[in-house]
Amino acid sequence: MKTAEFSTMLRVYIEDTDAGGIVYYVNYLKFMERARTEFMRSLGFGKDYIFNLDLMFVVTQVAIRYHRPAQLDDMLEVGVKVTELRGATMIMAQEVHREGLLLAAADVTVACVDRAGITPRRLPTEMLESLRLAQGNGNAGEPHTWNHN
Repeated sequence: MKTAEFSTMLRVYIEDTDAGGIVYYVNYLKFMERARTEFMRSLGFGKDYIFNLDLMFVVTQVAIRYHRPAQLDDMLEVGVKVTELRGATMIMAQEVHREGLLLAAADVTVACVDRAGITPRRLPTEMLESLRLAQGNGNAGEPHTWNHN
């Protein structure tokens, strides 16, 4: 995936589809969640790290556009690119592709919260630094310029 900083592959199973074998629209969000989880794990911030700091991440906003359907048994590539970082939130642009063909694209806003009170909490410094490096351009806070055509 040329526009992603990180991507992971996954297969479409029967439980991901409707009666016609087409991926049910909400399942793209599940695919994107898996990719974000794997992305964070690749940076060294797996569930153990996050839970030990009593943190959670919650999605606060999603803007998604569906371009083409995925079908049963398709092999999908799901990408993640950090596009904006703030104290307690990040925006990630995500795309789902099948053999290079764009199927869905989304901007997902994720907030870091305290597990006990579910209140906003600043991203840990180590995590913020790693995310800035992953962002690639060093311009935290600037919106992305992907063209989701």
